[in-house]
Amino acid sequence: MNRLHQSAAVVLGLLTALATAPATAQQKFPAKPIRIVVAFTAGGTPDTLARIIGQKMSENWGQPVIIENRPGASGAIAAHLVAKATPDGYTLLATSASIAIHVAMQTKLPFDTVRDLSGVANIGYSTDALVVAPALGIKTLRDFIAHGRANPGKLLFGTSGTGTSVHLASEKFVAEAGIKAVHVPFKGLPEALIDIVGGRVHFGLAVLGASRPFIRDGRLVLLAVGPDRSPLYPDMPAFVETLPGYTRAGSQTLLAPAATPRAVLMQLSREVGRVLELKDVRERMQEMGFHIAHTLPDETDRLLRLDIQSFTRQVRALGLSAN
Repeated sequence: MNRLHQSAAVVLGLLTALATAPATAQQKFPAKPIRIVVAFTAGGTPDTLARIIGQKMSENWGQPVIIENRPGASGAIAAHLVAKATPDGYTLLATSASIAIHVAMQTKLPFDTVRDLSGVANIGYSTDALVVAPALGIKTLRDFIAHGRANPGKLLFGTSGTGTSVHLASEKFVAEAGIKAVHVPFKGLPEALIDIVGGRVHFGLAVLGASRPFIRDGRLVLLAVGPDRSPLYPDMPAFVETLPGYTRAGSQTLLAPAATPRAVLMQLSREVGRVLELKDVRERMQEMGFHIAHTLPDETDRLLRLDIQSFTRQVRALGLSAN
């Protein structure tokens, strides 16, 4: 009888251990450093966000969060690296709307964005800013649209390159405004802004944070912001106040390899949400002109699919293709 009791106790102990193993494993995450692979160079919005979030995660979890910049191919190099990484939550991708644009442009990639990557969290999106050269002598969005319609094909707009989110957003603005303008692609947004400042290009749709130094000293004129009014310029109207149909797809996003356990994805996403609620983080984001819009994994996946659909329609309408 004693032996029977002992056997039953052993079995019960094993069952208890098995039942609690998943919870124990989840509690131990993270047990080693986390690597966030940034799809672009240091200093840009994805890099800045990854460093802000990574530092706070490290402080809370007691594990280093390593930021690794892997620029190239408009973010595809970093995405491929993460898509093929071990799906354990220790390798993440910090990227932008480029992840959806790759699919829309039918870029030949060595991975499938939807199949090989899973959403962790949307972080949010930057404030758009329509800026013009002071030489134009235009102070309002309505006057700019009127000027563009009166001078079809004479205005030049600069972007960070053909097929980028800035380019697609600019083309959408031009279409919504009913004007005809000539696209001038640059290697990056800083180069485009410099040429607008110099008057060689007439206008551009830029990130407000990157434009502010030029706006402050009068080298650029700000005409509108989006998608909503910005607390940095509360009197500046949003695009939709003049162009109700104007919207922009895409956001700054954290992704992981597709087979990453859901419990780990949720833990990572909730930690990102916690960081984004911190007072000092929110203040820094506001100073950057950044809108926080955190989502959990399922919603992140859904929004990525919607962005792919939106960009695909726009790319086809513009006749753009990477192949």
